[in-house]
Amino acid sequence: MLKRGNLSNQAMLYLHTKMLQSGFQQLKLLCLQPLTVLPLIIFIYLLYKWVFRTGSRAKKNLPPSPPKLPILGNIHLLGTYPHRSLKSLSDRYGELMVVHLGKTPALVVSSEKAATEIMKTHDAKFSSRASNKTARKLLYNCRNVAAAPYGEYWRQMKSICVLQLLNSKRVLSFRSVREEETALLMEQIEKASSSTVNFSDLVMTLTSNVICRVAFGRKYSATEGGVDFKKVLKEFEELLGRFRVGDCIPFLGWTNKLDGWDAKLDKVAKEYDLFLEYVLKEHQDHRNRQNHSKIKDLVDVLLDVQEDETAGFPLERDSIKAIILNVFSAGTDTTYTVLEWAMTELLRHHTVMEELTNEVRGITGKRSDVHEDDLEQMKYLKAVIKETLWLHPPIPLLVPRLSTEDAKINGYDIPSGTLVITNAWAIQRNPASWDDPEEFNPGKFLNSSTDYKGQDFRFIPFGAGRRICPGITFAAANIELVLANLVCKFDWTLPGGAKAESLDMTECVGLTAHRKTPLLAVATPVNVDQ
Repeated sequence: MLKRGNLSNQAMLYLHTKMLQSGFQQLKLLCLQPLTVLPLIIFIYLLYKWVFRTGSRAKKNLPPSPPKLPILGNIHLLGTYPHRSLKSLSDRYGELMVVHLGKTPALVVSSEKAATEIMKTHDAKFSSRASNKTARKLLYNCRNVAAAPYGEYWRQMKSICVLQLLNSKRVLSFRSVREEETALLMEQIEKASSSTVNFSDLVMTLTSNVICRVAFGRKYSATEGGVDFKKVLKEFEELLGRFRVGDCIPFLGWTNKLDGWDAKLDKVAKEYDLFLEYVLKEHQDHRNRQNHSKIKDLVDVLLDVQEDETAGFPLERDSIKAIILNVFSAGTDTTYTVLEWAMTELLRHHTVMEELTNEVRGITGKRSDVHEDDLEQMKYLKAVIKETLWLHPPIPLLVPRLSTEDAKINGYDIPSGTLVITNAWAIQRNPASWDDPEEFNPGKFLNSSTDYKGQDFRFIPFGAGRRICPGITFAAANIELVLANLVCKFDWTLPGGAKAESLDMTECVGLTAHRKTPLLAVATPVNVDQ
């Protein structure tokens, strides 16, 4: 038998051993706890987000959306011609739908009714702009009128454009510039002596020269200021109009460095800033010499505003550059694109060309040129231009807006911070608006009050509401005068007797939707005495 003392000692040893084992187990649990708890915490967090997101969506009536891919969202559905692709999607998903550009949801507006809600009823809630690295780099951190976010700065810049730069009186003051440059274009075409001319290049040069004289006071050679500004402007428009995945998917932004995109942005931004600085210094030198006899150009007007102590706000140098660049790029590309498509459609529709020619020549009589005073009488000319803008809006997808408040549109809940893309091209080709919307038929505008100045939401090539393009009057004056003179002085045909249906109508979508291939045509001078 074991003695009592030995039993007690064994019991104590057993208990001590168990306590040590328990302690080691607790210590082990403490060491393993983070590894065990971390996945549990992650699971609970993801579950919470899923429940919260599902609950949030259940409460909100969001617009329909196409199925999306991970990371890309719906970018793969945009294709080469986003305005056409989005119209096809809207035919399936509705006049209001959401597409996901990477992680960014964008509301696509494809009907007159929805556009009215966005740009009229709830205009104040949808008047801001989103920005990306490309826009910030090229547009002086979005200081121009088109890209500035909605707020006091934008109000001041728009006020300058509407009241100082692009009002009717200012547009009229540049009449001599338009008429002189149009006359030079006619002389250049006449020298071609019935041979083939590159119409696209000719009207691009014309519009660039007009804007250059209006904005800067004169034309600049390719070497002035150490920069070929027209070449740089073309590069600027190509960069600004190009879609970059890195702008929609931030973690792919490194690709911009890899393929040289960032370097191109830096180069172009530096070059046009160098030229604009040269122009500003030249104007300031003239002002210091008190040389105010010439007609004020847009740079002069902006410098006046900058020096006006009663203006109530400071106009910084970069803001002046941003506004001038905005006027120059928008004015040049838009006017050129409309003229190019107008002549394209006239060459495809001989009956329309004949009716327009008869109207213009009937009004000018024995004169071989059109003056601006004649334009008011040319109703069919205005109808042709409207029809061109109807079928070929220069910017098919209007500059995207950004909502700053929650809104309810056509029964759908639209959260604050939503990007809004208005498909003007789709809205204007809606068969509910006109019979045969795909046909070029200017006659439909002859007895109609429909206009493109933002009041009729079936027809919004320049936008509407607070963000409507402030340069409509200026653009219309250029387009009408040039087109009228082109059909007054020349008979136009396709080269080599080509048939109208053979004319390539392919678009090239960038900052504007112009022709992919240059328009070639033959211009035969007309003898008005016959």
